[in-house]
Amino acid sequence: MRLSYLLYQVVSFLVPPFLICNLYLYLYPIVQQCSFPYATPATPQPSACWIEGQKPNVTIKPSFTAPFRLLVLADPQIEGDTSLPDPTIPRFASLHGLGDRLASVGLLEAPRSIADAVRELVLKDVPTQFNTYRKRLDLWGNDYYLAHVYRSVRWWSRPTHTAVMGDLVGSQWIDDAEFKSRSNRYWNRVFKGMRKIPSSVMAAGDLDESTEVFVKGKLDALDDSAVSQWREWLINIAGNHDVGYSGDLNEERVERFEKAFGKVNWEARFQLTSDITTSAVPSRGIDTSPPKLRLVVLNSMNLDGPAWSHALQDDTHKFLGKQVNRAVRQRKEDAIILLTHIPLFKESGLCVDSPYYTYFPDYNGGGLMEQNHLTDGASENILDGLFPLGGHPSGNRHGVILNGHDHEGCDVYHYQLAEDQEPDLDPPSTIGNWTATKYKEARRNVFGKEAHGVREITVRSMMGSYDGNSGFLSAWFDEDLGHWRFDYNSCQLGVQHVWWAVHIFDLIYISIALAVIPCALLEERADRLEAAKATTEKKNQ
Repeated sequence: MRLSYLLYQVVSFLVPPFLICNLYLYLYPIVQQCSFPYATPATPQPSACWIEGQKPNVTIKPSFTAPFRLLVLADPQIEGDTSLPDPTIPRFASLHGLGDRLASVGLLEAPRSIADAVRELVLKDVPTQFNTYRKRLDLWGNDYYLAHVYRSVRWWSRPTHTAVMGDLVGSQWIDDAEFKSRSNRYWNRVFKGMRKIPSSVMAAGDLDESTEVFVKGKLDALDDSAVSQWREWLINIAGNHDVGYSGDLNEERVERFEKAFGKVNWEARFQLTSDITTSAVPSRGIDTSPPKLRLVVLNSMNLDGPAWSHALQDDTHKFLGKQVNRAVRQRKEDAIILLTHIPLFKESGLCVDSPYYTYFPDYNGGGLMEQNHLTDGASENILDGLFPLGGHPSGNRHGVILNGHDHEGCDVYHYQLAEDQEPDLDPPSTIGNWTATKYKEARRNVFGKEAHGVREITVRSMMGSYDGNSGFLSAWFDEDLGHWRFDYNSCQLGVQHVWWAVHIFDLIYISIALAVIPCALLEERADRLEAAKATTEKKNQ
């Protein structure tokens, strides 16, 4: 059997798996229907021609695309050269200086020195070099795996905004050169085409709210023309691997993070451009403008302490205090989306990560070294300050909280019931007057009761070992309820081995396919030569 024919048969046989694997890898958001939740009406409405006493003719309001669609990715943790062997060590250390060692020993000792060098070369140097090249390939592949996840879901889902929930790089202990290298890979490889949000936009929330006007960078409209610039901007949240925990977070780490990725504390405000107005009676000093959505980016890394830098911790607390003061003046028609890194406090069992806190020894500052959750005090300040219960003059605060840190992800509902109701949970997880439960359980046991709450979504990591997760948050204003509503979906590509396997299979398949033509040409040339030789021999006879 000719080799070209055999290769052609192999290529033909592998066409179906080749197409299936590549179609899934590059179109998996379509296959899995990864999309933002549609904005759905709260309740069906009676038609305008309904007459009292008759069975109502119910009109179902159609669902529509939410005006605010946030693509949420968490904890890429880009590694770098610090995960490789020390570059100052010679590539094959066992052979380095072998000639000098042989010259310094006698002829009787030379064989032993050579044997020792060969043994170290085989058992240590060669495996070290192999692992070095393997790790470099792994780092390269990991970057493109993350980039593939991001590009695929962004192309298909068409978000209006995109956020990365902290731990952009893999360690806060790296030097400035390595931090710059990883930052360049972040912008030029993983999130290629995206840009850092301009400083003027991130500083807009620092202006006096009494002078708030509808201007670019201060109050953006949620329509295609205004959102177009946000589609190209990447919202970056500071994580512990970016700036450190409270006990080692210092000015230098914050400064280099803000230079590369943006401010650690800032806010943006968006306003609907439809004809929806608030229920307030128009009068002097009362805001009847369309509903607004506040996006608050909070550096939760130094909310708790003891802190290394009291000045930076004061900055964070002042920023949070400013947001609380604005929440006090916020109308019930407005809402808050809080983006931060560390999840709020929850009792063990609600999420994969349980509450955990460690501290540096006193001789090293005694500060907070690691934490899985914020403390219950810091968590209560956020919930009470940004999402207070009714009784407030303007009613309940509506919103949603998104964070990262817990790579497995979690979906929790924090709520407060009316005084005459008790939580139907066993056991309850509480923060002050707030009770927490898994969101799915809240839909069964809490929704429908006289309760006020806020959903906290801990976004699963986008790393390959966590299936390349992507989150999709939709926000829209429900005219029937008179407030903003939120919904969330997620989807996963699969572990990074899927990406590697498909591309290795592609490389092998394409190599075989390309080999068919030269093999066929060589075989044809060999046939011609054989035929010419046979003809010559026949003539000679």
